[in-house]
Parts: sequence; C-alpha cells; structure tokens
Amino acid sequence: MTTSYDCSDPAQRSDGLAHAQRAIAANQCVVVPTDTVYGIAADAFSPQAVATLLAAKGRGRSMPPPVLIPRVQTMDGLAAEIHPDARKLVEAFWPGGLTLIFRAQPSLTWDLGDTLGTVALRVPEDRVALDLLALTGPLAVSSANRTGAPAATTAADAFDQLAGSVQVYLEGGPRSATASTIIDATGDELRLVRAGSISLDQLQVVVPGLRDQAEATGSPETASPTAPDDAGTPHSPTPR
Repeated sequence: MTTSYDCSDPAQRSDGLAHAQRAIAANQCVVVPTDTVYGIAADAFSPQAVATLLAAKGRGRSMPPPVLIPRVQTMDGLAAEIHPDARKLVEAFWPGGLTLIFRAQPSLTWDLGDTLGTVALRVPEDRVALDLLALTGPLAVSSANRTGAPAATTAADAFDQLAGSVQVYLEGGPRSATASTIIDATGDELRLVRAGSISLDQLQVVVPGLRDQAEATGSPETASPTAPDDAGTPHSPTPR
C-alpha cells in the first residue's frame, strides 16, 4: 500500500524515513525531495529495483538513472580515474546541484542500464534526501515523473504521475524544478554537458579551463541530454 508522509512533522518524518528504508531494502521505489526536483529512488545495487524504477517512469535501459550518494567520500568507491579538476568541483559544489559523469569502478556488480561503463554521481543539498541516503546507501534516482511529463515539484505532483508504482512518498515542500548542472568527467578534460543550477561562470572560477561541450564539439545537439528531466541523463560520455 502506498503511504505519504509530511516531513515537516517530526514524527511523520521519522516514520517516513524508516518506512522508506524498509521499502528500499525490499527492492521497492520511494519518492524523495532533493534540492532540485522530487526524485523516484531505488537501491542502486539491485537490478530488480532499478528495473522497477525505469518501468514506473516509462523509460528504457538506454536512459539509466544517476546515483545520489550521502557523502563525498562515497565517490571513490563508485568512480574510477577521477580527474583532479573533478575533485576541485566536488569540493566547491557538493552537496549541491552538480552532477558529474565518471567512469564506474569495474568491480561494481550493479546494473543501472546501458551506461557504457559510466556512472553519474551527485550529493544533494537536501536534509531529507541525505538522511535517507545515510540509512540506505547509494540510490538510483531519477526525477519523479513519467518520461516526457513535467518534473514533480511536490510529492503530490509525483503521486499524480506515479501513483501506486511507488511505495512511499516523502513530502518536503515545494522544489524549484531547477535542473542540476551536468559535467562529463570521463576524459582528459572536463566538459559542461548541461548548465543548470550552477552556471558555467561559477564552474570556471574553480576550473578555468572548463568548456561547454557545444563549444568543444561545434555541435549544439551534444550540449544537452536527451531526457527532459533533472535526473535522467545518459551516462555515456559525450562526443569529443
């Protein structure tokens, strides 16, 4: 049975987080607020749970979900060959609206979809999301909407689209629907894939040589992901 919790109420917040933890452990999906939009979340290490998440959104394996992590240190367990400039950006902007695409650690036994050996990681700047991540570990999280529909800015918006395909809804108040900024950190030089809540100018203060992917390739089509929502970005490295 689907249950919704108002996380502005301390008792409901505690009960909701505990219920969400149990649902994640049972390979079910939950809806959680983030600092950008509401996300539909599942255990990143459970192929069954990730498949359920993609089915709830009406999305195929070609659009694998990013992974939210509870702390910066988790990055080293999931990503390989981390560029020094990526570490500078992480230090400056995590937690926050910055998603970085890395080469995944080859030893990981997970299945997020057709990632071509990459993983998109982010530490969100949202207390409810971070508290849930502390209980569950890394979560595959995509925006809580059906593919092609507007991103959910409240848990009620998410319920209107996802309904009973989600076990637990955590309501944390309205969100801005501002997308995260996406950086491809899989190559020798970092590239901006999509500008979002963190601008290119802000990024270049930390990494002066960072360029927009469209400028680097001369092709504007490569500058934005094929998915319209905040979290459903392809993990394959962008063309160079």
